[in-house]
Amino acid sequence: MSMELDAPAPEEPAVAEDGVWLECIETGEQYAPFEGIRYRSDAGGLLEVRYADLPDFTDFSGRGVWRYADALPVEREVTIDEGDTPLYEVPRLEEELGVESLRVKHEGMNPTGSFKDRGMTVGVGVARRLGVERLACASTGNTSAALAAYGARAGMETLVLLPAGKVAAGKVAQASLHGARILEVDDNFDTCLDIVQNLANRGEAYLLNSLNPFRLEGQKTIGLEILEAFEDDYGRFPDRICLPVGNAGNTAALFKAFRELVAAGAMETEQVPKLTGVQAEGAAPMVEAIEDDREAVERWETVETRATAIRIGNPVNAPKALPGIRETGGTAVAVSDEEITDAQRSLAEEGVGVEPASAASVAGLRKLREEGVVGSEEDVVCLTTGHLLKDPDAAAAAGADPEPVAGDTDAVLEHLAE
Repeated sequence: MSMELDAPAPEEPAVAEDGVWLECIETGEQYAPFEGIRYRSDAGGLLEVRYADLPDFTDFSGRGVWRYADALPVEREVTIDEGDTPLYEVPRLEEELGVESLRVKHEGMNPTGSFKDRGMTVGVGVARRLGVERLACASTGNTSAALAAYGARAGMETLVLLPAGKVAAGKVAQASLHGARILEVDDNFDTCLDIVQNLANRGEAYLLNSLNPFRLEGQKTIGLEILEAFEDDYGRFPDRICLPVGNAGNTAALFKAFRELVAAGAMETEQVPKLTGVQAEGAAPMVEAIEDDREAVERWETVETRATAIRIGNPVNAPKALPGIRETGGTAVAVSDEEITDAQRSLAEEGVGVEPASAASVAGLRKLREEGVVGSEEDVVCLTTGHLLKDPDAAAAAGADPEPVAGDTDAVLEHLAE
């Protein structure tokens, strides 16, 4: 494995506050983190949060996202006890797929039912420190639900833009009940994000999509939890992590977490899990870039998949995520909607209920095992990102139909006998 590491800075730059600063991933330009609001560098590059001191596992205490406070840019302030999600055993799937071990990290067990809560507890905390008044995001559903909940918790105005008719009802209901102002845009997610970025650039709102570097700091705790829990159970780190890819924020965040641990001396480069991205065939620009060995993704203007949470044609974090896949020795794969639904059913048979996009990780692993890309000796973790009830219509379509029966015991017994 060849990995370019971000070593700790030899000295804290003048722009740092509390040992924290922002840095352009392309040019190395550095910026003060809390004096003003910025989402990109002056050169237009993506930003990452940097730290003067990088913690190792001995510095962590407590539970949930804020167990990792020493690796985060602000203090715990706006929280709904997010994180500390289960790493499930799935013995039948493990046997079917024929890997050394298989565990499922179920992020649907967060407060609003998705991994987005991890980013929002940090991102909304930063927004409060910056003194902003209005929070905003574009969303395929989960981001809007999380932002609405954490915005409500913080007592802040929240605006969400959704692609009309393309967001599961459960997610819209969450954003609505938590008090967000919901705008349905007559176009796709990528257009919604274009608009929200324009609003943010005009100072009309604070953007909390994963373009915001602070949000990804919360999401990197997924990787830290996986490593700690897996090592507790097996005495080693997993060989591979398979994860669904929409805007590629989790891929970027996990890669950053692992780089920081290596730089802190908490793990060796050869111990870093292979990051393996999975997309739906109808929305797979990252897979296309990996397969064509391109340095950047090309935007897909038309995307379609029943896995609504990853129905994205222009993943903004691709410049961070593509190196994460390549430098960890991972890969990317596209799966059909039918393969996603089959994986959703397989997880449900293990008692793990997820929305379609979540099941993409298992569908991708299944395909890569069939192709011989993933070996039988590998320890694998599949990340599932959202709860089954996020998309109840998809769950009902994937499950068995109710059976009508007359209202007495004998009728029930007769029906069962048939």
